[in-house]
Amino acid sequence: MTTSTQDTGVSAQWIFPVEALQHTPSVETSNYTIGKELYDRARGVEFLFRLGSSLGLPSSAMFTAATWFHRFFMRFSMEDYHRQDIAAACIFLATKTEECGRKLRDVARVFQSKITGVDVAHIPNESLEVENQQTAILLAEEILLEALCFDFVTINPHFILVELFDAGQINPKVEDYAWSISHDSYRTPLCILFYPRIIAAACIILAQRAADGPHSPSLDARISLSPPSASLPTPPSHKPASPDVSRFAVEYFGFNETDLRHVTDALTILLDFYAAQDLHSNPYMSLLASIQPPTHGRQLKLYEPFAQLLPLVPPILNDGQTPESSQNATPAPLTPSYTSSTGKLEPRSPGSHSRVLSRRDLS
Repeated sequence: MTTSTQDTGVSAQWIFPVEALQHTPSVETSNYTIGKELYDRARGVEFLFRLGSSLGLPSSAMFTAATWFHRFFMRFSMEDYHRQDIAAACIFLATKTEECGRKLRDVARVFQSKITGVDVAHIPNESLEVENQQTAILLAEEILLEALCFDFVTINPHFILVELFDAGQINPKVEDYAWSISHDSYRTPLCILFYPRIIAAACIILAQRAADGPHSPSLDARISLSPPSASLPTPPSHKPASPDVSRFAVEYFGFNETDLRHVTDALTILLDFYAAQDLHSNPYMSLLASIQPPTHGRQLKLYEPFAQLLPLVPPILNDGQTPESSQNATPAPLTPSYTSSTGKLEPRSPGSHSRVLSRRDLS
């Protein structure tokens, strides 16, 4: 059995059972369904990636930030903390821990550009809006640090994929698919449900299935403890796919039954995520959405169709502000603030909540 050295640094406190998604703060204390929360998590990570890309951050920093984002919302409700504020705080913190430093003002300017739809070149360095965003990011970072317990260690499955690519002769097309699926996995909560090698294995198995086509071995065959046809005579004209190709990750790690159940759940969640997409707007996902999920294991159905959850995007006015914007006034903090006298977090004020809802939602 091969145990990846990249899989040993993740604390068990950050790996939750799938059932925990039914009991997150957003679901238990707010008017959120599981599907709505997962949809908003995906939007938050999309916003995080766009913010990081505009700042020119390396992918590893964005993956770290996305992991923190998911961890945060296992401890706090999305109704109390806007996903974009937490995404910005995660990005700013990652620029420090991943040694790709960016000035707080630069992060605030890009953040302001994203939520208003105004080109960052037209966002002045010295403005009340940028000052307010800097304050908001620092306040969000404070509660983020508390939520993370100052545990910044994350391992992303891309490292495991590189290990797999180096260990076997993987088709470049499969490598590309696996790499993209691993990116997409951060739009789901996989990083807080499974260890990196489980996620990496699910990504490469799904990639191989997509590359091999609809008439290739099913996902069930690829993740069984032994190849279904291993003990059966095979006609010379119908040779099965090589185990090194169709079952490479399973055999490389020597997964046991528990590991394979986790891989099955990870595959099911990924395919549920792809099936929830608006395939008219994202036709490139149709191939993955059409793949039959594993039938051996839990039949997880967590996502609701994204098209049914799409928010209305408020129009941009001539002055570059959204309706009901309070950007020319000093807004209440975008996140709850820590009160040293009580040692508790103060809830968001009603005024600040309306401020959050007025922003342009580009995620």
